[in-house]
Amino acid sequence: MAEPQALGAIGPSALARIMAGIRDRNLTQEAGPVNQTPDEDEPGHPRYHHRARAAFALSRWNTAVPHRYANATTTHPDIQAWADRAAANIHDAGFLVINGAIGTGKTHQAYGALRRIAATGPHRFEMIAVTAPDMYGRLRPGGSDKGSEHELKQYARIQLLLLDDIGTEKLSEFTEEATYRIVNARYNSGLPLIITTNLLVRDPAGSRASDLVGRLGDRLASRLAQAAHVVTLDGPDLRRQDAS
Repeated sequence: MAEPQALGAIGPSALARIMAGIRDRNLTQEAGPVNQTPDEDEPGHPRYHHRARAAFALSRWNTAVPHRYANATTTHPDIQAWADRAAANIHDAGFLVINGAIGTGKTHQAYGALRRIAATGPHRFEMIAVTAPDMYGRLRPGGSDKGSEHELKQYARIQLLLLDDIGTEKLSEFTEEATYRIVNARYNSGLPLIITTNLLVRDPAGSRASDLVGRLGDRLASRLAQAAHVVTLDGPDLRRQDAS
């Protein structure tokens, strides 16, 4: 005796009749194209990943920036242009020297330049911002838990470096040698460097770093003259204006 068919099961002959009926009624349809392109809010879309990179870079910028400069932006067109070159190709930027009297906004503009780079969403964003006295303090023997040589290599190799207030440190053979090693390493590697200083930077011809070089050492003269873009800020002391 044949085994009873399970409830709901369809035998081969019944299935064949159903399929034939579908063909007779032209009910078959070919699958249409499926749009698998992600929208702007989904992974895979270029704008999604650009926003993610920018958010990551800006978070790194925020970590490195003192609270006083948390809202720093650059408004100077020459500094903006330098930052845009660095964002497009880190090796095309060269050095940026921002000089001017006390309180003209040099540090604010420098941090703003780094923020402008971060906001472009680079594939890599690493920065160190340090005052010159603090840097030399870390480079002295015993000044860092990691060792002075490790600190020096970090300053020489980091993607973006801001040396703030160059010229306020006490001059010595040590500071001259340390500065030379960092600047020379970055010059040879094509890595950008931002320097802020109260020192006069231009010679009478207006084309070369002069007083700054005289303080840091003659060996830096040709490198700064070739690689540095100098921006001079003038105007009143903004700190005193804010306090009044």
